[in-house]
Amino acid sequence: MNSPQFTAKPSPSPSDADPYPHPVPYDVIIAGCGPTGAMLAAELRLHDVRVLVLEKETEPAPFARVVGLHIRSLELMAMRGLLDRVLEHGRRRPAAGFFAGISKPEPEGLDSAHAYLVGIPQPVIVRLLEEHAVQLGAQVRRGCAVAGFERDDEGVTVDLADGEQLRARYLVGCDGGRSTVRKLLGVGFPGEPSRTETLMGEMEVGAPPEEIAAKVTEIGETNKRFWLRPFGGGAYSVVVPAAGVGDRAEPPTLQDFKQQLRAIAGTDFGVHSPRWLSRFGDATRLAERYRVGRVLLAGDAAHIHPPTGGQGLNLGVQDAFNLGWKLAAQIRGWAPETLLDTYQAERHPVAEDVLDNTRAQMELHSTEPGPQALRRLLTELMDIDEVNRRLIEKITAIGIRYDFGDGPDLLGRRLRDIDIDIDVAQGHLYGLLHHGRGLLLDRTAHLTVGGWSDRVDHLADPTAALDVSCLLLRPDGHVAWIGDDQQDLNDHLSRWFGKPAN
Repeated sequence: MNSPQFTAKPSPSPSDADPYPHPVPYDVIIAGCGPTGAMLAAELRLHDVRVLVLEKETEPAPFARVVGLHIRSLELMAMRGLLDRVLEHGRRRPAAGFFAGISKPEPEGLDSAHAYLVGIPQPVIVRLLEEHAVQLGAQVRRGCAVAGFERDDEGVTVDLADGEQLRARYLVGCDGGRSTVRKLLGVGFPGEPSRTETLMGEMEVGAPPEEIAAKVTEIGETNKRFWLRPFGGGAYSVVVPAAGVGDRAEPPTLQDFKQQLRAIAGTDFGVHSPRWLSRFGDATRLAERYRVGRVLLAGDAAHIHPPTGGQGLNLGVQDAFNLGWKLAAQIRGWAPETLLDTYQAERHPVAEDVLDNTRAQMELHSTEPGPQALRRLLTELMDIDEVNRRLIEKITAIGIRYDFGDGPDLLGRRLRDIDIDIDVAQGHLYGLLHHGRGLLLDRTAHLTVGGWSDRVDHLADPTAALDVSCLLLRPDGHVAWIGDDQQDLNDHLSRWFGKPAN
């Protein structure tokens, strides 16, 4: 083969003059600057969309709850050149033990170059994503709460709590499980309320470490919602079932923890000096719609579920990654008519699956005889590699296949970060996806992206670990087409990237 050729038009700089006249100050206003909102802002800015992020809190959360970034989220970070920053602040762990806390080894040969978990404090990942969005040109305003909005054919007028009005072409609610945007939009949020509640906090303890470890091991045999784990600096992460379902708006007290620790473990371990205390329930709800005209929902505003399996933050970030390029295409004027509708068509079923697997996991956490028997049976079945692998792929989101129609199994799936012999990619596929554009991998060197070159890059004659001759990747890394016929390729370029520019 000849040396690979990579053709791409430079992505617009945030400082470049916008060639499109606008009747409104912002293209998109995002309510909420958590991981979902920050990631969405960054994805929109890759396409020079004018973004304002409104965050009602004046400061980031003061406590450092550790969250886990799963395989698919790590792949997304790699696609945008963020993974090294994440790894600097996180701790790698094996991709195992996710499903209902059942301890099984990581399956061999998971289909990813990033087959591990990264534990990272939530404020840190929020800060990294917000910094990324701001560096790309997004505006972030803190202490600004959305109080209302009105929609019309041209855009959305957003009312802030202080009386200020802002105007944008689109509004996206990334404002959490109690989303103001969703409530004002009137979108149904069916599901189940919390039946159980769990206390979680970080505090110091007075008992010896060996006593704590022995008691946690004993109780942990049957109660998976109980643990005390060293957190560093003399503090422990403490999780214990609550006495009942309370008002989540009110944080628990240290006395609540002591009471429940005594009830379950027979001792409160001398807990004292809490750094932060919180509670979470097992409410499970899914928005009936992700889009009503010019207003959309993403992240916890669209779905809530118990944190078992650690999927919540990951699901929201992946929502943002799916939505960003599609909403940008709509704003830039090249989106096919139904492209924005594919956001709900693709992500709603994914959320349904997450809600189902968290329901199942919560049942397996029950200390009742029936669920405990089922847990023992599943623990045995997970010794079968295929069962263990399927559950890991489900939790880490690398098993997702969007319905793009009939075709090879790879169609609709994300492509792993394969090795590619090309300098600009530094030897990896994801190095070619930093700018959020489509990509044609053309091993025949006979195809072209033609009038779509302003939206799709072309790598001709690559030396790559592929079992197919050519494929087209969407900006989110999912395979949109496989083949070697130019006309068939053109049809699929039109499907995903609109009409050619010339």
